[in-house]
Amino acid sequence: MKITAILSTRLHKFWRILGPGLITGASDDDPSGIATYSQAGAGFGYATLWMAIVTFPLMAAVQEMCARIGMVTQSGLTTTIKKKYPKVILYLLVIFSFPAIILNIGADIQGMGAVTNLLLPAVPSFMFSILFTALLVFVIVKYPYRKLASALKWFCLSLLLYVVVPFLVRADWLAILQNTFIPTIHLNKTYLSIFVAILGTTISPYLFFWQATMEAEDISHGGKIIIVNKRILSTMKMDVDFGMLFSNLVMFFIMVTTGTVLYNAGINQIDTVGQAAKALEPLAGKLTYLLFALGVIGTGFLAIPVLAGSLSYILAETFNWEEGLDKKYHEAKGFYITLVVSLIVGLSLDFLGISPIHALIYTAVLYGLTAPVMIAIIMHIGNNKSVMGKFTNTRISNILGTITFILMTAAGAALIYFQFK
Repeated sequence: MKITAILSTRLHKFWRILGPGLITGASDDDPSGIATYSQAGAGFGYATLWMAIVTFPLMAAVQEMCARIGMVTQSGLTTTIKKKYPKVILYLLVIFSFPAIILNIGADIQGMGAVTNLLLPAVPSFMFSILFTALLVFVIVKYPYRKLASALKWFCLSLLLYVVVPFLVRADWLAILQNTFIPTIHLNKTYLSIFVAILGTTISPYLFFWQATMEAEDISHGGKIIIVNKRILSTMKMDVDFGMLFSNLVMFFIMVTTGTVLYNAGINQIDTVGQAAKALEPLAGKLTYLLFALGVIGTGFLAIPVLAGSLSYILAETFNWEEGLDKKYHEAKGFYITLVVSLIVGLSLDFLGISPIHALIYTAVLYGLTAPVMIAIIMHIGNNKSVMGKFTNTRISNILGTITFILMTAAGAALIYFQFK
């Protein structure tokens, strides 16, 4: 009993430490991301599992830089870029970020609606999409950030469903281990396309903005002055590392599930997360299908506020509007109007005939153009002593950041090349 009480206390303390890092990492596994990972597993079996290990330190390094910038400057990335860089760079980032995030929101809303329609086929999918959008608008506008953040943390647990699913099917764990630690690379357009898609899905610019802003809000909540020190940064790093590890663990198990079930059944093309869920039912059983579908809905509720919130913060900081999820609607009208409009426009894509897969392609191209520029700027800020003081990047941060920049630049170029080939 004593050991149980100690473990419970430690888990409770660890849960309290977790915050922006966990939410950011978990929101990366949105319905659009799940569709990408499902296609990787369906198209190549276990051949892309090694990417879960490779992308983890890269994600963690970049997000840690963003978090540290937010904590030290006590402002979002947009504000820091606005102060330190030519405005043309900021405006270009806004121009590319706005449509990319809107398309991502639209793809996620459609994914949630399609999966719920599979569970309750009597109701059209667009009705669920409308319902989810209205519910999200109400919750985000109604409740302050602290309550919203607490709810988002619990929604992260919905992703644990994907950790359970592979153990309900007959997976070849020896082959899984082999492909996890020994990279398999096919030099063809299809494989390179999914490689680029996974990179773009896991290392997304909107996460950079969200991470920095949430850390800034956390450290300056209630108007208290909190002095950044090594202990606070160490706690932040633990949160970020765990969040990115959790994100990649979920990605890994989704690819294991679809690689085991869909690839072995000869189902090699998945265009939407709804197709992935539907294909699982006759092959893996009702429970596997149900858990997969519920995971999509849960992560949609987690990711869409992050996407819409990121866009609102970007525009608010760019045009000097009042901002903050801790403010009431009348205190930050421009901020909340941007958030609501982004959700409504995202929802409208369903009625404009833009398919989720096309939205994902357009999003990936826009992210591919902005991610390398953003990473370069983040690294420059992170090494700027006039901004960061004594909390500049470590050598390992710079090494991992440079590798990420090179990979994302190559991935962006490859993705654009594939679209016009």
